[in-house]
Amino acid sequence: MKIQSIHTRVVRARYRRPFVISSGVSPELISLVVELRTEDGASGFGEASPMTAYTGETLAGVEAAVTGHAGPVLIGRDARDIAGAHAAMDTAIRGQHLAKAALDLALHDLVARSAGWSVSHLIGGPVRTRVPTAWVVGLGTLPEMAEEAARYAERGFGHIKVKGGADPARDVELVRAVRKAVPAAVELSLDANEGYAPGVAEHVCARLADEGLDLIEQPLPRWDLPGLSAIRGRGGLRVVADESVQSLHDALEVVRRGAADVLNIKILKLGGLHRARQAAAVAEAAGVAVKVGTMPELGVATLAAVHLAAALPGAGVAPDLVGPLLVEHDPLAAGAFAGVEERGWIPVPAGTGLGHGLS
Repeated sequence: MKIQSIHTRVVRARYRRPFVISSGVSPELISLVVELRTEDGASGFGEASPMTAYTGETLAGVEAAVTGHAGPVLIGRDARDIAGAHAAMDTAIRGQHLAKAALDLALHDLVARSAGWSVSHLIGGPVRTRVPTAWVVGLGTLPEMAEEAARYAERGFGHIKVKGGADPARDVELVRAVRKAVPAAVELSLDANEGYAPGVAEHVCARLADEGLDLIEQPLPRWDLPGLSAIRGRGGLRVVADESVQSLHDALEVVRRGAADVLNIKILKLGGLHRARQAAAVAEAAGVAVKVGTMPELGVATLAAVHLAAALPGAGVAPDLVGPLLVEHDPLAAGAFAGVEERGWIPVPAGTGLGHGLS
């Protein structure tokens, strides 16, 4: 099953309303779709959605890395040797995790489709047949955010994540408003996207806990592991490390420093399913919980996150799988997410590959 060629195309989908986080505003979700074809005519698809303010990688840079560096070293290789593919890509180019992730997803999709398996079976087997997803509320006015949180909690979403980080005092008011608007059983998290200054983070997080917040995601800059550990040490909130986990080695350092209760494992930022599973194994060995995140992405990469969340016993925090629900139309796998917005969970595709339906 030797890889013969690589093909790429750019797809765009407008957000229903601009997606706003503390680092910027995105009017549309842009993805690079990668297709790998073998000598016998089989194919597999991957996706990367660059979020430049978050990862530092651009669409043009990801495509150049796929077509000019990481991709060419896969030509002539057996698609089933995924670990070997990563070794070859890492030799060809340092970093460029999004490019490697797109190729990794295409490899997993190709191998699973050729074997007649789903990707979740390929990576160890699903421990759950459906995956609950958090609803992610982008920045807006406090009434708008509280109303959106209440609406999706009523539909069955058991975990609501709100975006914050730009103004700590406002975040306290936001959490107070959202907690009043949703049932007590709904788990509530706030993603600060590295927005808090080291001198105020501990005090703010204590206040957030008093207002009913359950988890705080990346309150401090990604390099401040001692600060994250100090927040965690005070109790009251579970600390989620996201930007601090950009690689397998980062995951090891976060657990070694005791800097997080939960690792947010995003397939694209880590370089694909292969690396994501390795990071999850580090977390499991350390007794640290896992959350499967997205950046967000369209249907192909989001489906990969569904399969990963289904196959990880330690994925105990609801993943963020809402990318296809935030856009007007997902051009890649719209059917796979039909009805999710009304029930709060996603069935794990039981067909072959990732379950996107592309050909």
